[in-house]
Amino acid sequence: MLQSETSTGKPLAIGDPYQGGIVAYILQPGDPDYVAGETHGLIAADQDGGTGILWSIGGLRITGATATALGTGSTNTTSIIRTLGSPATSYAAGLARAYRGGGYTDWYLPSRDELNQLFHNRVAIGGFHTASDDSDNWYWSSSQYAGNADHAWFQFFDDGDQYYGLGKYVASRVRAVRAF
Repeated sequence: MLQSETSTGKPLAIGDPYQGGIVAYILQPGDPDYVAGETHGLIAADQDGGTGILWSIGGLRITGATATALGTGSTNTTSIIRTLGSPATSYAAGLARAYRGGGYTDWYLPSRDELNQLFHNRVAIGGFHTASDDSDNWYWSSSQYAGNADHAWFQFFDDGDQYYGLGKYVASRVRAVRAF
């Protein structure tokens, strides 16, 4: 099976089950790491990793995880875990990295721009909480806000707005992703 095909031989499409999750985004010309003639992108876990999860534990620390672009979520996640340490599953990046969908061990918390792709393709991916209750539909990104170490980027999944004003100590949702 080619990397660009499903098990039925059809070209991969957003919403297809693949490599432990659901195809969430396929890289386009101009995207970082795009290679003409090859299919690469993001796979999302098929369900939230948790609700009521904090971005940070043990005080608000500078993690160096300020990158927001496509392709930066894994590096951000590693930086956060290196800074915050154990117990890793008690905060957003650690919980995402601990996910083992399909037996894969390279899951991570998406960057701000990766999370935005999940929002745009949320119907095809499925399983996102989108109720209008603002306290229950925020999803964390791995991108710490560069202008204030007390904040990180998150996204409302009812309207798609992205903000950085949510303190890292506020409970939100986590959806792990991995690159393919």
